[in-house]
Amino acid sequence: MSGLRLTEIWIYPIKSLGGIRLKSAKVFEKGLQHDRRWMLIDSDNQFMTQRVNPRMALFKLSMVNDQFSIKFKNDSITLPFFHSIIQSSIRAKIWDDEVDVFEVNREFSQWFSERLELNCRLVSFPEINARLVDEQYQINHEQVSLADAYPFLIIGEQSLADLNSRLKEPVSMNRFRPNFVFSNGKPYEEDLWKNFSIGKNKFVAVKPCARCVMTTVNQETSEKGMEPLATLSAYRRNENKVLFGQNVIALNHYEVHEGDEIVLE
Repeated sequence: MSGLRLTEIWIYPIKSLGGIRLKSAKVFEKGLQHDRRWMLIDSDNQFMTQRVNPRMALFKLSMVNDQFSIKFKNDSITLPFFHSIIQSSIRAKIWDDEVDVFEVNREFSQWFSERLELNCRLVSFPEINARLVDEQYQINHEQVSLADAYPFLIIGEQSLADLNSRLKEPVSMNRFRPNFVFSNGKPYEEDLWKNFSIGKNKFVAVKPCARCVMTTVNQETSEKGMEPLATLSAYRRNENKVLFGQNVIALNHYEVHEGDEIVLE
């Protein structure tokens, strides 16, 4: 299939908060640069997501020079890409993994705690700290950031268009939090991909992405509903999992650019 193009590039610097669309991004082993290198943890050192705290959707991020601007309603705070940390490490839980993270500082933790109305801490996950991809899907002992399980997620525009044709009210791609969105091709063709390149960067599609209730959170209002999971489960269910999008790892680490050609091998 020819004519496949990378149309959108997204990072989600703080896990489960708003994403940032980029024109280009550096590809690292753990994921795109800055993608999910921070997260919020609760008082039990458990990772926090919109699955349990849909209000997290209301935090919107943007990049200004070498820092992130984080907005919540009329409030904002800035987080430099490279910042000091509280040096004592924290053993935090993310799904079945335990990772060593560092609290950024108490000011940030307090800011998020007040707006979420619960005690939480903003923590950083250094690039050198280990978190292996599931060994069943590794190619070269790949690592992953604080994403759920894999460094990259790709979804075709036609897959979303097909889903929306089945819904009473269409949903945006941001319900699914991809890193890469591509044009042309057929609905769900990414299901069948294996080796492919975006520009000069080679990737391997390793596993369809199983979706959860987080897709039912409206990213503008933080309201939770039934869709699109209810509709997806009617025709995209496999072994009791609802699939949408493809999980990906990178074989080399250059840059990707909006408009890059995607070539299947």
